[in-house]
Amino acid sequence: MSETQAVRRRWLPSQWPADAAGRKNMALLIQLRWIAIAGQLVTILIVQFLMGVRLPLAPMLLVAAVAVLVNAASFAALRPRTDITRAELSVSLLFDVLLLTAQLYLSGGATNPFVSLYLLQVALGVLLLDRASAWGITAVSALCAGLLALDYRPLDLSDRLAGRLFDLHIIGTWICFTMIAVLLVLFITRINRNLQAREAYLASMRQHAAEEEHIVRMGLLASGAAHELGTPLAQLAVVLGDWRRMPEITEHPALVEEVGEMQSAVLRCKAIVTGILLSSGEARGEAPAVTNVRDFIEGIAAEWRRANPGMPLRCDFGPHDYPRIIADPVIRQAVGNLLDNAREAGATYIDLLVGRNSASLNIAVRDNGSGFSQAMLEDFGKPYRSSKGKEGHGLGLFLVVNVVRKLGGSVSASNGADGGALILLRLPLDTVALEEESDSEDDS
Repeated sequence: MSETQAVRRRWLPSQWPADAAGRKNMALLIQLRWIAIAGQLVTILIVQFLMGVRLPLAPMLLVAAVAVLVNAASFAALRPRTDITRAELSVSLLFDVLLLTAQLYLSGGATNPFVSLYLLQVALGVLLLDRASAWGITAVSALCAGLLALDYRPLDLSDRLAGRLFDLHIIGTWICFTMIAVLLVLFITRINRNLQAREAYLASMRQHAAEEEHIVRMGLLASGAAHELGTPLAQLAVVLGDWRRMPEITEHPALVEEVGEMQSAVLRCKAIVTGILLSSGEARGEAPAVTNVRDFIEGIAAEWRRANPGMPLRCDFGPHDYPRIIADPVIRQAVGNLLDNAREAGATYIDLLVGRNSASLNIAVRDNGSGFSQAMLEDFGKPYRSSKGKEGHGLGLFLVVNVVRKLGGSVSASNGADGGALILLRLPLDTVALEEESDSEDDS
């Protein structure tokens, strides 16, 4: 893979994790079916060999074997899946209804107290399926229960149990009620938790979509402003160049120095405009550069020191081996934004700390400024939340959080024990770094 290809592959937009509620609910149905199969086998053995009721063992065990095969196949098919549709959940519940119907047909039909287990399937259908599918499961369950009242294989009771059929029915009804109640509490509680997690995930997606729309609007505004500023800045550069060659200026060293300062300021403004256009993908002939971590961070620090000559900024690198990284301008701007925020918060010195672990490149900005209030920490990363107490501020941190999040990383904020603020950026190495093993492959 070429270096350019590696850069492009690493900077593909991050994807949202798939909604796994359907998969989790299917896993619960598979667990419930294992419990049902085990319960059927235990019940068959107890009724046949302890109670003396003669059951059609071969057909009932065959039905249980079919359930085992289907459940094993369902489990194997579920493992590589990331999501399950409601149609698949409907088929699974319908199979459970038919499985229960077959066992009830062979063991007394509607006279079997375990016919109430249909209600468990209906309850699961209401929770997991859409309205039409839930009504479908209800209709099939009611139809099967009605057919079992008309046609079934009667129980072959021994003479000892023939006169105690009502007592056996009462005991069976109690066992069935207890079983349904326990299963409803166990499984519906877990299903509700899965559904709540899905709703929280969808709410988070809606929030992220709203924030990204906000970023897009600001990006369009910044890009438009950058285009508009390009022409007057170019005119200023030409005018200042002409001034510097004029005899009226060259004869006065003080004026020459002031014109030089103005030219430096114009160049700085043009660099900022170029950075805005580059970040929005509008700069031509530019691409994220490949460099090492130390050069990248020290370059950011040097550029920031030139723009803020009176503010001490110290860089501290942890004792690690750092990979080559993709020096994308959005990371440069995010770090620069944090440095600007620290200066505006009243800091008299700023530390830029760099380290890494096996999964991420960590960049922290620490200062001795005013720090964050508790309310600011709770709303960290939301737009227009600022510790500076000025209306309209707070977009800088909002943009930093969203830029890092789009790269698959995270941002956290805290206050130091001795005051000041600490903001930590965690950038995943599989996003920002070139493959570390590529060098060893080239050597081989």
